[in-house]
Amino acid sequence: MEVQAYWAIGIFLVIYALIISEKIHRTIIAMLGGGLMLVFGIVDQETALHHIDFNTLGLLIGMMIIVSITAETGLFKYIAVWAAKKVKGEPIRILIALALITATGSAFLDNVTTVLLIVPVTFSITRQLQVNPLPFLFTQIIAANVGGTATLIGDPPNIMIGSAVEELTFMAFIENLAPIAGIIMLSYIPIFVFMFRNQIKTTPELKMSLLQLDTSQLITDHKLLRKCLIMLGLTIIGFFLHQSLHLESATVALVGAFLLLLMTGEHTMEEAFTRIEWTTIFFFVGLFVLVSGLVETGVIAELAARAIEWTGGDVLATSMLILWLSAIASAFLDNIPFVATMIPMIQEMGHMGVSNLEPLWWSLALGACLGGNGTLIGASANLIVAGLSGKEGHPIRFTAYLKFGFPLMLLSILLSSVYIYCRYLI
Repeated sequence: MEVQAYWAIGIFLVIYALIISEKIHRTIIAMLGGGLMLVFGIVDQETALHHIDFNTLGLLIGMMIIVSITAETGLFKYIAVWAAKKVKGEPIRILIALALITATGSAFLDNVTTVLLIVPVTFSITRQLQVNPLPFLFTQIIAANVGGTATLIGDPPNIMIGSAVEELTFMAFIENLAPIAGIIMLSYIPIFVFMFRNQIKTTPELKMSLLQLDTSQLITDHKLLRKCLIMLGLTIIGFFLHQSLHLESATVALVGAFLLLLMTGEHTMEEAFTRIEWTTIFFFVGLFVLVSGLVETGVIAELAARAIEWTGGDVLATSMLILWLSAIASAFLDNIPFVATMIPMIQEMGHMGVSNLEPLWWSLALGACLGGNGTLIGASANLIVAGLSGKEGHPIRFTAYLKFGFPLMLLSILLSSVYIYCRYLI
């Protein structure tokens, strides 16, 4: 490797260590790390901008605006009380219900949008019951990434793979990935119950006070709510149709957001802009630039190429290696640049005589999406939940999440290994 590659590795490792230490805010560290990649000439500014995924950032900003305006109507409070009443105010049942809702929503929308909608609901419920919200948020992060694995539109890696391989249609993703995503999610439920059953208890009085709330009084602005629901519905439809309309998901989200602002007026815009999680947005920017140094110097490509060489072209060995390598790498790196590097590598294997690439594509999708559960910075949804939680006064520590998420990620990859082998390679 060239000298610049070693500099890129050194900068990345130092910055990542500082992020894990949590001594300084991760946004400051990530932006400084990205800046060092520019200062040392590892990437130039134009190249760095090319590596920033503005589709992800636009999607985040658009949905943050829509969600912040909708929150003013009292809708999320209404949903929180309604959900709590359905499960009789039992915290552990609420935790499971919200996790399943998050997984389902992440499959048919995208996991970032889903957590933006579900996290305010979670804080409303936990405040009512006076319980720690972190177990709820941890399970929702896991559920968002598992649910997002199931469909083409659920997670950015799937969108990238589907765009690169024409035969991998929307229904192909559902047929091949939804079954294992469902199995993984169901396997997690008893684990969630076992882990948190004694941590989120409340009193009968608090449960009763929650059940006695009049839900009809919780919607504070019916006129605004109608506008929000119309635009939210149109935006969701846009997500379903964005590929056929040849529109990026960020375009759909931003158009929906600014149409809603047009309907509600300038005073709403000022308030909505103050509620955007700018610290999270800039953390993404810094992370994208930081990883661009590894991409441009060939570090990631070198790792991927050598990994594939080790298998000798055997489909089973290559599938398992891609699955596990993608999972581990996606836990500690952003999965978007990693997937961008792996796609041409797999395509090249097709030119080298590997006739059955299907298990390789599904292995990449499963590894990249599920691997995001391994650490707090492994996926977009994780960072959004962490940002929202920190703003509510409940910061999610990197090491605390690592102890919870990494073992569950390993379990999901083990189940995926069995699934890939049994479905495609027997």
